[in-house]
Amino acid sequence: MVDNVVQVLTDDEAAELLATVTLGRIALSVNGQPDIYPVNYHAGDGRIVFRTGEGTKLAQIAVNENVAFEADDHDAVGGWSVVAKGTARVLVSTHDIAAADELSLRPWIPTIKYNYVEISVAEIAGRRFQFGPEPERYPV
Repeated sequence: MVDNVVQVLTDDEAAELLATVTLGRIALSVNGQPDIYPVNYHAGDGRIVFRTGEGTKLAQIAVNENVAFEADDHDAVGGWSVVAKGTARVLVSTHDIAAADELSLRPWIPTIKYNYVEISVAEIAGRRFQFGPEPERYPV
């Protein structure tokens, strides 16, 4: 059996990894019904910012601002996953929107997305994984 195949990351390590990729998933819950959506994003300074069009995500955030956000990455030898929890808000002030415009967030699909959402991260946790073959389940 291989030891240390899962490493728990410090908060700083998790935040650093979160800033290295641009595709994540926001998890929302309204009336006890969870939803999860992929979004491209920017992370840094204790916040996660993404753009979105009018629709479900904005409506759900208006009802319940408490969200979770997950991002991950991997290569041939290992991977990592980071989960952040916090509160989401739609940016409305000219100053906040101008600052978000500087992040160069561009939609991956050709749709108009006028709204910026910012998640203020309250908790962050991450793990790094070492890949390998599954050990014998029932050793002889």
